[in-house]
Amino acid sequence: MRMAHLVTDCSFSPSPAVKTHPKSPNYGHNGIRFQNSKSSSSSLISKSCSKRSKKLFVTHASASVQAPADKTQTPLTGSQQASAHSSSKPKKVMVIGGDGYCGWATALHLSNKGYVVAIVDNLVRRLFDHQLGLDSLTPIASIQNRIRRWKSLTGKTIQLFIGDICDFEFLSEAFKSFEPDSAVHFGEQRSAPYSMIDRSRAVFTQHNNVIGTLNVLFAMKEFSEECHLVKLGTMGEYGTPNIDIEEGFITITHNGRTDTLPYPKQASSFYHLSKVHDSHNIAFTCKAWGIRATDLNQGVVYGVRTDETAMHEELSNRLDYDAIFGTALNRFCVQAAVGHPLTVYGKGGQTRGYLDIRDTVQCVELAIANPAKPGEFRVFNQFTEQFSVNELAKLVTAAGAKLGLEVQTKSVPNPRVEAEEHYYNAKHSRLSELGLVPHLLSDSLLDSLLNFAVQYKDRVDTAQIMPSVSWKKMGAKPKTLSV
Repeated sequence: MRMAHLVTDCSFSPSPAVKTHPKSPNYGHNGIRFQNSKSSSSSLISKSCSKRSKKLFVTHASASVQAPADKTQTPLTGSQQASAHSSSKPKKVMVIGGDGYCGWATALHLSNKGYVVAIVDNLVRRLFDHQLGLDSLTPIASIQNRIRRWKSLTGKTIQLFIGDICDFEFLSEAFKSFEPDSAVHFGEQRSAPYSMIDRSRAVFTQHNNVIGTLNVLFAMKEFSEECHLVKLGTMGEYGTPNIDIEEGFITITHNGRTDTLPYPKQASSFYHLSKVHDSHNIAFTCKAWGIRATDLNQGVVYGVRTDETAMHEELSNRLDYDAIFGTALNRFCVQAAVGHPLTVYGKGGQTRGYLDIRDTVQCVELAIANPAKPGEFRVFNQFTEQFSVNELAKLVTAAGAKLGLEVQTKSVPNPRVEAEEHYYNAKHSRLSELGLVPHLLSDSLLDSLLNFAVQYKDRVDTAQIMPSVSWKKMGAKPKTLSV
């Protein structure tokens, strides 16, 4: 294997300093060069799958990370675990997909808690926006500028590995170079509507998510046997069964015999199906190879600010409000801010688990601080409250009225194939037992999110609000923005 190519973060020039492989796209002001808009997305996606970079590109700054000096206890918080090892060296965490919505907030949070953090990302999420004519409500800096700003504010290093985890050579070199104690895996195409646009996006989603995760598992087996995988799954794997949803496993008695088995999965999109395949592959490798893994079946995330992302505008997180990547509560708050009726799909009885992004980073930290044992595959349901779509709409309407916003609700045809009224009771006690202190949805939090949406309402493209992807009418030909 070739040695890693090293670039020093503290000497960045105004242009991006991360070198690129000749076969890889050149990176522009947002960290990536976009191909000609007349090219089909099918071509762009297939190239991203087949033309993998063959070198490792690292952004690194030589700043020491001081772990807090708190005493440890059981269960451990993340900062307490970092303290437990301060006599030797801080724990290393690789955040795969660290340029994304949850990944960026997590990378900063863990760095702030005293972990040594590396981000692995191919920046393809930014490419999706360009292809589909979308944009974050919040302006987001390039990943290089984000890391540089974090360094200037805190003195803490975040290493950057730009490349595709579907390229095993790249991933192998990243693992050998960084030697992570934990790998937090956000590096997947995360939108159900995106996976249902057309055949090429469905194939890309399955290939990227399943093969990428397999590569992570093989990299752990070959180069980091003690590494703990923290995989971000989804509550959508379960579907909406007419019985209580347990945390990963269910004990059943059949014909007089009893066994504890993986909870049945009823995925409702090609994206959710990819997550089911991930879970099966991870469970198998834990059994066969002794991998240690925690599968965090995450609910719908809302909010945008964490303590770290609020430190400077260049650390701002993305906030998606469109019908493809925007989650329900975030979308509703932006719709209310611009005077667009809240778009309730169908009857609005669809019920899911929700959590604040501040709790996402807290849950990941708890999972890292209390790792699974070798050979253990454990599942935590990661959410704090349950709401139906109608309940969310009522909450946003009431919060908007307090701010002088006239908020209306509109029922639109449901583009998805799903139950619009159903039983839903999901268990979620294991993270609370580890010490999760949730940020529950409150009037003050809704006020804050609405005010944030009003602040940036001039950036809203109302043409992106209404759903445009149909589960039943998904196309075979790729749909890409025409300019």
